[in-house]
Amino acid sequence: MTTRSTTDRPDIAASPRQAAALVADLLGWFATARRDLPWRRDRDGYRVWISESMLQQTRVEAAVPYFERFLARFPTVADLAAAPIEAVLATWSGLGYYRRARSLHAAARAVVERHGGVLPSEPEALLALPGIGPYTAGAVASIAFDRPEPLVDGNVARVLSRLFVLDQPSDSARFRAETWRLAGELVRIAAPRGPGAWNQALMELGAVVCVPRDPRCLACPVKAHCRAFADGRTRELPVPKRRVPPIDVEVHVALVRDGDRILVAQRPPGGRMEGLWELPAIEPSGAGLLHAAEWPGDGALIAGDELGSVAHSITCHRIRARIFAARWTETDALQPLRFARAEEMGELGLTGLARKVLRASFARQNDPRLRGESPERFGFSVLSGGSEKPRV
Repeated sequence: MTTRSTTDRPDIAASPRQAAALVADLLGWFATARRDLPWRRDRDGYRVWISESMLQQTRVEAAVPYFERFLARFPTVADLAAAPIEAVLATWSGLGYYRRARSLHAAARAVVERHGGVLPSEPEALLALPGIGPYTAGAVASIAFDRPEPLVDGNVARVLSRLFVLDQPSDSARFRAETWRLAGELVRIAAPRGPGAWNQALMELGAVVCVPRDPRCLACPVKAHCRAFADGRTRELPVPKRRVPPIDVEVHVALVRDGDRILVAQRPPGGRMEGLWELPAIEPSGAGLLHAAEWPGDGALIAGDELGSVAHSITCHRIRARIFAARWTETDALQPLRFARAEEMGELGLTGLARKVLRASFARQNDPRLRGESPERFGFSVLSGGSEKPRV
């Protein structure tokens, strides 16, 4: 749909009529094909902000129940700001990337302090809030407030890379600069017809048609404008990122029961998954990638028989967790340890690994409180756990 400039950059300005036709075709398709998602039922800025924060690293189908639960518990910015961080983390538990929850909480407090509890509409004010970057600022400003601000997520980047044949690796600075430039030009062209609808249409196209593998090109509403489709290159683009090799980590996890209580440990401040709760764990290798080499409790925790194992992953870490029945030899547990009853687990911000272990059959079979019961009864798997993959 476009010509190339002397610098080999897609030049939308060279073909304004074709750009306008692209906008019209995509918005026409989106008007009838858009999915019915809970955050699309109004344009409230707070709801848009929460949904976009969740969707940055979580698939749509996984995010929906978390979004509904989060809004039920914290229906306004003021409610979120007033809540203790422990309650926010517990409600977020299972979605992963917990820094998002901490940033939401800090930003809500900033909105109350700086803006009287009203989420600002100006991109500059949004960018000044903790945890809000160009993508979230563009989403909130355009969808909630009709400002012609661009956004680029994985779906949008993939669509633009195919429409305009961007040959740079998708994790390169040049690729990022080009996708943001193109997104900015297109949202300004689409502004009279609704910048928020345009941005959502781009994301929707990437989510359901212009998908990473086996794109549905024949069903694409903008295939007539797509250079990669014309050149037969849609499967090649975007150029893959340089992959980081996985790091294998073996973790030993202690399952300590005291009647109807289970021993849990709080993650230390300043590190990965700060403040969340987990079952006591060590890395027997001593590498210290995710856990210390010694059990917490100064020798009071004694591991016994192995119960089973689970596989888990955190970013590039590929974890094999071996679960051991264990005893606690002291009368009480002191910070960072505590005993929690099964029904309390839903109120704790548990790590994904802890949730996975507690759902395992071997972790329940010896506990009379859990035997034969659905794990949902006890709160720690009310939701199945969010994916940490980019949204679709």
